[in-house]
Amino acid sequence: MNRKIMSAFGVAAAASLALTGCGGESEPEAPEGPVTISLAGWDFASTPEFQTLADAYEEANPDVTVELKEYPAGDDYDTALTADLSAGAAPDVFIVKNLKNYVTFQEGGTLLDISDVAAELDPETGGLEPMAVDGATYAVPYRQDSWLLYYNKELFEKAGVDLPDGSWTWDDYAAAAEELTEGVDEKSVTGTYLHSWQSTVQGFALAQTEGAALDGGDFSFLAPYYERELALQDAGAQPSYATVTTNELTYQAQFGTQKAAMMPMGSWYIGTLVAEQESGAADTFEWGIAPIPQLDESTTGTENTPVTFGDPTTMGINAGIDESKVETAKDFLSFAAGPEGAAALAGIGITPALIDDTVADAIFSLEGVPQDELSRFSYTTHETLPENPVGQNTAAIQTILGEMHSAVMSESTPVDEAITEAEERVANEVG
Repeated sequence: MNRKIMSAFGVAAAASLALTGCGGESEPEAPEGPVTISLAGWDFASTPEFQTLADAYEEANPDVTVELKEYPAGDDYDTALTADLSAGAAPDVFIVKNLKNYVTFQEGGTLLDISDVAAELDPETGGLEPMAVDGATYAVPYRQDSWLLYYNKELFEKAGVDLPDGSWTWDDYAAAAEELTEGVDEKSVTGTYLHSWQSTVQGFALAQTEGAALDGGDFSFLAPYYERELALQDAGAQPSYATVTTNELTYQAQFGTQKAAMMPMGSWYIGTLVAEQESGAADTFEWGIAPIPQLDESTTGTENTPVTFGDPTTMGINAGIDESKVETAKDFLSFAAGPEGAAALAGIGITPALIDDTVADAIFSLEGVPQDELSRFSYTTHETLPENPVGQNTAAIQTILGEMHSAVMSESTPVDEAITEAEERVANEVG
């Protein structure tokens, strides 16, 4: 399995705290007797991974209690966490949810050096190696989602279109989307669904185009990807960007209630769809997973490794932690990012950073997960490159490219003109 994930960082403000416990200092002794460490998370009602990891670790370590502290979801998580870090009130362990903030947290002195933890993890852990900053690591990945193609087998059959077989390029995907729209012949059903995020176009273009880079100042590699998506929405094979944003469509409803026969989406959606079909929030139908379509045939087919994108989700230790708890916190990170944590996450349908046979068996033993060979291949086999590559200017560039995305997909600015404007803005405003 070839899985290569790179980390990312951004420029959001982080509090400036003195970094403690760095390399070269004497290691604190592990405390004797019961220990309590705290863990930051968000939206506990719909995000069970934090409680799952805490429960699994406590079961393996009866003398340790992991207390959860709930923060707001979305972008408000970073804002609230940063405020607590500044006030000295943040939990002992926290999730670096948005990797565009990773280096800023590190440079602000809010993350402990955990290079010793990283050195002991399986080198196959997705996103691990590139988390190093100047030779030291300050957060380790515990989950790694990658983008896949979900498809509704029943709508394919109804339209008389051949199912994905792992050999699709993006041109094959576009042709199938139009055939499905015509073949299903229902006004409310489209061949595919593209969500409004810039990553749904730019993430694939960056990962699959040889030589493409965010910091190179040349964004021409985005053009064919945008031209294809515009053609699909103009043909009615997917809802328009204006429809998606104005009507606030959700990808869960579009695919889960069979309004779209296909949908590119992250591997996190596996657990979501299973749960929604069980609860009745989604229709009951047979579905499958295929590799995300490829730029060309060099990476298609099950004999090759498809290229996709995705950023890891990582956790680090608050640099302001009580020294007596450092070793326990490090052990918790080793557990969460290791095979035991991976198995616990897989048991609730979450894709961990370490995918092994045990994890794959757990995911595909969940009731409702498709059992065909292509679905398992798609989940386990891919080269996953970053949406946000490491670079001092990544966040600023992504902001400009996000505005370009809206202009192009709303068809307010032609593709070539929008790309030229973005290149000029980056040259004049960044760096």
